[in-house]
Amino acid sequence: MVRHALMAGRLGSGKILLDATSGNTGIAFAMLGASFGFPVRLVMPSNVSPERKRILKAYGAEVEWTDPDQSSDGAIRRAREIAANEPEKYCYMDQYSNPANWRAHYETTGPEIWRDTDGRITHFVSSMGTTGTIMGCSRFFKEKNPKIQVIGCEPKEGSQIPGIRKWPQAYLPKIYDKARVDRIEPVSQAQAEDMTRRMAREEGIFAGISSGGAMHVALRVARELKNAVVVTIVCDRGDRYLTTGVFPD
Repeated sequence: MVRHALMAGRLGSGKILLDATSGNTGIAFAMLGASFGFPVRLVMPSNVSPERKRILKAYGAEVEWTDPDQSSDGAIRRAREIAANEPEKYCYMDQYSNPANWRAHYETTGPEIWRDTDGRITHFVSSMGTTGTIMGCSRFFKEKNPKIQVIGCEPKEGSQIPGIRKWPQAYLPKIYDKARVDRIEPVSQAQAEDMTRRMAREEGIFAGISSGGAMHVALRVARELKNAVVVTIVCDRGDRYLTTGVFPD
């Protein structure tokens, strides 16, 4: 997304990168801003983990905190308001509507998985946050083999899993196309957190909670199958959740 904005001239020359985020994409924006020399302003719910807040501060990003009861929806509303009021000042990335989001996975993640499985992948399981990963990979895989099943993960009612959303219709990412997902599987917060701990203890994979949720669903799907190649994405790091209680003291 940053590369496309720089190439198109929408970012640079003093313009401020602006976006709403729950954490990981915002951290990436802040890191790239520090590296390439453009200012970054982020809008985030105030209940994100302390580790994320410290990382963003370390990179020098400006952060506006929103009501945690409004979750990411409140942050999105506020970012849209800022962008609308001063369009000349900001490059609003709008990751939930930006086609460069899914295109990055169409051009890189999907081809990498296809190469590393020698084209034998049969099922792809992905958590759904911005939906960029699942949209881009689905486009690529279906072009290669329409029989590949694409499975999305969303939190069960009442569960809060950072990085996985069950979007209300009004805030459903514009890049999301439900026709590209063959089925959606629910995962509870307890299941996601338990799998996150298991991945660290049993596999040495120190991942975040959304990755635990996707892995739980991937293993559930795998139990239904024979002679299948099931792939999921570990897309977050456990050190961003050390103070949340997910990992025991």
